[in-house]
Amino acid sequence: MNTFLALPGILLAIAFAAFLGPGFSNLVLALAIGGWAGYARLVRAQVMSVRDREYVDAARALGASGLRIFFRHILPNIVQPILVQAAIGMAGVILAEATLSFLGLGIPAPAPSWGAMLNDARLHLFDSPHMVLFPAAAVAGAVLGFNFIGDALRDQLDPRTRLEMGL
Repeated sequence: MNTFLALPGILLAIAFAAFLGPGFSNLVLALAIGGWAGYARLVRAQVMSVRDREYVDAARALGASGLRIFFRHILPNIVQPILVQAAIGMAGVILAEATLSFLGLGIPAPAPSWGAMLNDARLHLFDSPHMVLFPAAAVAGAVLGFNFIGDALRDQLDPRTRLEMGL
């Protein structure tokens, strides 16, 4: 896992997309290969934190099975950071898809892609700047929107910030 974290995810995605060729399934696979390590490390850290809590020890002492402890005590307590990371991670996925499509390694031509639109419009930057501005604004708006969603989820689901905000 540390090896995957040491390499930039976008470089891994570019390498795998170039090796596999353009296509939707290849793009999803390339982005998954480049981004799984952060989620795995987050889940591991959260599980290690929650498994040492008193209520897990109490459930174990009462004879609860491992699956019951996981689904009843551990999973509900690790979902919040995973949801926040997924919402904020969507911004990175949108940027990575736009980058790969801009380079010609993303979704093939008939399917719409903001990166492919930007690549096609760069030749007309000075005579038709709106062809660049609208896809760039769409990417920026989507990335900003997912970052706001992640921040709102964190504020809403984290009990410590809810107490500070007085909710």
